[in-house]
Formats: sequence, structure tokens, C-alpha cells
Amino acid sequence: MSNSAPVRAAGEVLTHRQTLTVMVGLMLGMFLSSLDQTIVSTSIYTIANDLDGLSLQAWATTAYLITSTVSTPLYGKLSDIFGRRPLYLAAILIFLAGSLYAGSVHSMTELAIARGVQGLGAGGLLALALTIIGDIVALKDRAKYQGYFMSVFGISSVLGPVIGGAFAGASNILGFDGWRWVFFINLPIGLAALVVVFLFLHLPARHVKQKIDYWGAAAITLAIVPLLLVAEQGRVWGWTSGGSWLCYGLGVLGIVAFLFAEKRAGDYALIPLRLFKNATFGLSSLLNFIIGIGMFGAIAMLPMYLQLVKGLTPTEAGLMMITFTVGILFGSITAGRTISSSGVYRVFPILGTFTLAAAAVVMGLVLGVDTGLWAPGLIAVFFGVGLGFCMQPLTLAMQVSVPPKDMGVGTSTAAFFRSMGGAVGTAVFISMLFSLAADKIADGMKTASSSPDYQIVLKDPAVAADPANAKLFDFFKNGANNDSLNDTSWLHAANSTLTRPITEGFAQAIDTVMLTAAGLMVIAFLISFALPNKKLTDPKSAAKESVAAH
Repeated sequence: MSNSAPVRAAGEVLTHRQTLTVMVGLMLGMFLSSLDQTIVSTSIYTIANDLDGLSLQAWATTAYLITSTVSTPLYGKLSDIFGRRPLYLAAILIFLAGSLYAGSVHSMTELAIARGVQGLGAGGLLALALTIIGDIVALKDRAKYQGYFMSVFGISSVLGPVIGGAFAGASNILGFDGWRWVFFINLPIGLAALVVVFLFLHLPARHVKQKIDYWGAAAITLAIVPLLLVAEQGRVWGWTSGGSWLCYGLGVLGIVAFLFAEKRAGDYALIPLRLFKNATFGLSSLLNFIIGIGMFGAIAMLPMYLQLVKGLTPTEAGLMMITFTVGILFGSITAGRTISSSGVYRVFPILGTFTLAAAAVVMGLVLGVDTGLWAPGLIAVFFGVGLGFCMQPLTLAMQVSVPPKDMGVGTSTAAFFRSMGGAVGTAVFISMLFSLAADKIADGMKTASSSPDYQIVLKDPAVAADPANAKLFDFFKNGANNDSLNDTSWLHAANSTLTRPITEGFAQAIDTVMLTAAGLMVIAFLISFALPNKKLTDPKSAAKESVAAH
């Protein structure tokens, strides 16, 4: 047999064609999990109104976020014990069951449960896809392949709001409410992924005799669930309310219990603490967390600016974010190909965090009410390039900094920290936006009320009689607060002179949030210099060479 032939033995090596076929199935799975993080954002108001549960709408998002984040490290550990293929197939089936249930619900409570089931499946789709590529592709090619995966992740994150808005805007598709297709669309894609993975992914069976870290799983759930709850709900409850303090306390207790459980569990821990002794693994985990905050902050803030300040529809705002996807594609593929050919990776997180910091500063200083649409479009390209330079090299660094037996843990830990960062970033930045906007709008309205031109329009009987301005005058009566800012659907239909202080207030609040994000990215930039300056080497190849030498 020639050396170029595939090895069909315990350490199975697939041909290029087989690898590409498996990649299609894995990419479809990843597309689903990241699409569903954002697809509900533009359709949730339509769904909540239809199900008479507007006050419960946040739980549909929170449930998905909690279960997908908590289950990610569990999938990584269990796949190291029982093998990747059965866990990945199980993740797709759980996700499909959740999607079918979510599209058939009749109340918001049911939808929250269904989204929780979806999240349980999604936790395995992203982490295990990257782990399987680590199993079947040599390091010299892995960076290139994983670059394509990160591009899919970016594309689906941005397409989510566009697709969600389009489905929610349709009253009926094939006999079902339009919004139900937000969930039903997953079924054909998920089934295709299931068939491809089932037929073509054949990894060696793995049954490592090892205890399962149930205490660690329970502790990490206790840590994450209350902290995500307060991050999502804190603005509504009040950051110093009894419910918020209870969540803070439970979260801290969970973190302490998790560290204790992991130390006690040793090698069979969910996330073995010994892995953090490796500088590359520890620093990459921290960077993934901070970059996750910045990534989802940007994905949340740019559409907010386009809708609240510039008056675009959710679908138009989503289409504008295609430039973000172009940036991620360029960044991920460039980084992947360069790392594949040279093995050098450290330069990319440094360049990436610098680009993210610069893009956030420019966004914080430039975007205003009268800024042309070309500006956010261009800024989004640089955001995408920065993320493409960071996400994929850091995942790769974490994979090769752990022994081959911990590959699943290494990859899922990268996804876990990025997901946690994303959850925190989205919740905190949106809370910051509305808290700051309330103050800035109030100040803007005080200043405007002293302007004679503003007063002339305000006292014009024709303006007061226009039905399009009815909600604006209600807003003037109630003042700028969290309740009155919950519904801004009237903002761009009302008189533009009178709404100017409101759109300016939102623009200023978004600028402040982005400058805060820039500060975080500067911290990430400084941390990235601490990454070890060495070439990535494949631990599996090193192990084989060591065995051959002996």
C-alpha cells in the first residue's frame, strides 16, 4: 500500500473527499447552533404578541443561553470518554426535538422549555464539530479547515436576525404562522447533518473507563444559571434588588463549589484544573471570554444603532451586517491558511484584538444621528476581521496545548468561555444602553425644550393631531425611563424634529457602550502579548514520533 492511501485502522485517517463530506455535516450542525443564538432576536416580539406573553419573552432567549452554555463542557468531557460520533448524533437529535417542539408551542412558557431543549443540543453542535475536525485532520491542515468553520459561525450569527425578521413578517407559510418557521427551518438542515454524519463519520470506538464528574456538572450549573439570569433580567429586576443579590450569591457559591469539585476530581474533572497550568490554555481561555463579550456586544450594538438611530427595519439592519460576515470570512480564512503553512499563531490574536479595539473606538467616536450608512458598514468589516483573527487561532491553540485524550475538553472549554462572554456581553451592554439612553434622552429633551424652533413644532395643532405622533406625546407625558423605552416602534414614523433628542440620546448611549467595549478590547490586546511565542505542534504527531523512537 502506498503512503498516500488512507489508513483505515484504529487511528483512522480520512481521504480529502471523505473529510470534505464529513465537514459538510459538521458545518450544517454548527450553522444551526449559532443561527439559533440570534434568529429569535428579530422575531420574538411577533411571537410574544401571538402567544400573549410579552412579559415572558426574555425567558425564551435566556433558556437557550443557559442550557447551551452549561452543556458545552459536558459534551466535551463525555465525548472524551464515549467518543465523538454518538455524542454529536445525540446533540443533533436533541436539537431537532427542541426545534419541532418550539415550532408547535401554544404559550410562552412552553416556548421557554422548548428553547431550553434546543440549547441542550446546541451545546454539543459547536464544540464537538471543532473537536471532530481536530480528530480527523492533521494540525498542518486543521487551521485551514477550522477557519471555514469560524466563517460559518460568523455568517449564521449575522444571518439569524435577517431570516428571523423575514419569517416573522410573513403571516402564513404553508399553513403555519410565519414565525413558527423560525424553528421549523432547522428540521431539513438538521436532518441533512444527521444523515451525513451518520453515514460518513466513522471514528474509532472509544470507551475509556473513567468516572463522570457529576459534582462538577452540578456546581457549574449552580454557578452559571443564576449569573446568566441576573445578566439577562437585572435591568428589569433592578441590579440591587433582592432577586439580583440572591443570584450573585448563588453564582459565587457555585464558582467556589466548582473549583473545589474539580480539584477533588483530578483527572476525571469536567474541566481539569491542571490544564490551566499551561500558559497557552489559561490565557486563551481568558481571551476567549473577553472577546466573546466584545463580539456579541458588537453584534447587538450595530443593529441597535441601525434600527433605533437610523430607522432601518430589522431585516434591513441584518442585511447591512453582511459586511461583518465579509470581515469574518477574510479574517478566519487568512489566519487559518497562514497558521497551516507556518505554524505561527500568536501574531493573529495580537492583530485581532488591536483591530477590535480600534473598530470599537471609531464606532464610539463617529456614529451619530447624521452619520452616513457607509460608516457602520465599514466599521463592521473591521469588527469581522478582528474576530476572524482571534477566534480560530485561540481555539487551535487550546486544542494543541492539551494532551490528545483531552481534545474534547480543550475545544469545548474554548467554546464555553466564548459563549459565557457572549451571554454576559449581550446582557450587560443592552442594559447599559437603555440605562444611559434614559438619562441622555431626558437631558436632550430639556435642552430642546428651550429652543424656539422646537417649541413652534411642539405647539403646532397639526402635529398634535397627527395619529403618527400619538405615542410620541404619550412618551413626553411619561418621560424617558425603562418602561417607556421598551417599545420604540413609533420612533421613526413620528415627527422627526420632535424625535431628534430621542435618536440623539440613543446614539450617544451606543457611543458610550462601544467605548466601554473598546476598553475591554485594549485589555485583551495587552493580554495577547503574554501568549507564548512558539509554533503550534500537533501533540498527536509528537506522541507518535515518541512511540516510534522507543
